[in-house]
Amino acid sequence: MNKNNLKSKSEFEINKDSLDVKKEKIEKLKELMPEVFTESNKLDVDKLKKTLGEFVNDENERYVLNWAGKNESFKVLQTQTTATLAPDKEESINFDTTENIFIEGENLEVLKVLQKSYHNKIKMIYIDPPYNTGNDSFIYPDKFEESKSDYLKRIGEKDEEGFLLKEGLFRKNSKENGQYHSNWLSMIYPRLFLARNLLKDDGVIFVSIDDNEVHNLRLLMNEIYGEENFLAEFVWRRRTSSALAERLISVDHEYLIAYQKLDFSFLGNKKNYANYKNPDNDPNVHGCTIILLLV
Repeated sequence: MNKNNLKSKSEFEINKDSLDVKKEKIEKLKELMPEVFTESNKLDVDKLKKTLGEFVNDENERYVLNWAGKNESFKVLQTQTTATLAPDKEESINFDTTENIFIEGENLEVLKVLQKSYHNKIKMIYIDPPYNTGNDSFIYPDKFEESKSDYLKRIGEKDEEGFLLKEGLFRKNSKENGQYHSNWLSMIYPRLFLARNLLKDDGVIFVSIDDNEVHNLRLLMNEIYGEENFLAEFVWRRRTSSALAERLISVDHEYLIAYQKLDFSFLGNKKNYANYKNPDNDPNVHGCTIILLLV
């Protein structure tokens, strides 16, 4: 051995952690087949078999939206509330003559309170839920193990000016959470369900959302309101300047999802085709152009 190549023991950098072979193989498999992993990053063996062409006996297979905690969200939906609405004349304007009502409270509890008095009476509902971005969005901690007294204390905490404290109502839902999408779905499901009960038969609901959950929201509202009652997915521009983009794509839009309860129509004018001309009878005027770019 050449003595010039020897180093003292202190000069060596020794990694005490041995190679995690299982973790390394799973990461490689996830790169090749991300579709066989669950939301909590667990390998779905049955899905792996199906992907590889093996037969998997699944007699209950059907088209359905499912997630971890869906059954618990039904418990939240069906649990009755003992809360009541208390008028606040000191904070009100024209209390005896106004036809408007502003309600401050935890929205799930409020929706339950309104079920009897406003059932099938609301023409339009607009909801602006947490977008579940993983950074600045929050979910409602519907804790099933929490006692009623602790729950009421948490949602009733107010600051010096009398406003409800968000620390009691919300908690952060990180993308590192193993049930990141499931938590959001469990939060929004009972609220959308109860909101439908308040709508008139010719009522409509609008829900704001962005790219993080628009796909799940559409499927969820199809389940609650019926796919046949989908009206439109409006796209609106939320910024004019470019945003910091991780993948060099500046997203400047959000969505407004609209569903009717049974029979709703927007006001508007019928399209006048007299202003459209096709003098040379070009058959492609009403066709579809598809451009493929190969690089």
